[in-house]
Amino acid sequence: MRLNGKVSIVTGAGQGIGAATALKFAREGAIVVVGDLNQAAVSGVVSACRDTGAEAFGITLDVANREAVDRMVETVLERYGKIDVLVNNAGITRDARLQKMTPKQFDDVIDVNLRGVFHASQAVVDAMIERGTGVILNASSVVGIYGNYGQTNYAAAKFGVIGFTKTWSRELGPKGIRVNAVAPGFIDTPILSTVPDDVLAKMREQVPLRRLGKAEEIANVYAFLASDEASYINGAVIEVSGGMTL
Repeated sequence: MRLNGKVSIVTGAGQGIGAATALKFAREGAIVVVGDLNQAAVSGVVSACRDTGAEAFGITLDVANREAVDRMVETVLERYGKIDVLVNNAGITRDARLQKMTPKQFDDVIDVNLRGVFHASQAVVDAMIERGTGVILNASSVVGIYGNYGQTNYAAAKFGVIGFTKTWSRELGPKGIRVNAVAPGFIDTPILSTVPDDVLAKMREQVPLRRLGKAEEIANVYAFLASDEASYINGAVIEVSGGMTL
């Protein structure tokens, strides 16, 4: 098991990519901390992780709330004395064209998708530095590389996450901490549940593999990057999109 005994926090782990990542980490032997706003979803994912034989517990968490993030980190350190991996997966969308986007729509996405990554990473980094080891994995997006119609706020946040990744990999690499990002393409998760079928069909047509990705396929990349097999990968942004941007 590639992550045996590694204490791993996954934010936004109540559904979709986050839930798949928590479960993948559990199967790889990690001790999994499941963080999400939805308490019922957290309980379900924790149960699924425990069913694999892994140790897991859940925390109801709003990553935009710094005090809540600090409390989570304190709780994990009190229990285990270390944090090996942080997966900054929590994210939301509030789509609108520039002319129609409200300040609240913009702020909500920035608060969760960008500021939340800052909060969680800053909260864990001292403990990682003290031990001279750790991995921080950030959720970007192909939208954060190429932009997307109607997603000013989301694109700005995901571009920003790449900036975090590049900067922190330089700052923290000498201290034994690797920082990388994953940029998914069109992934079949609950976030697409409101997208009309004809739009989904067009999305599939943009991908050379002619299908949407699966949450598990992103989770597999996170698990690899968290493992010692990726020990020389630092500051990378790995696109997992089925080739849609070729």
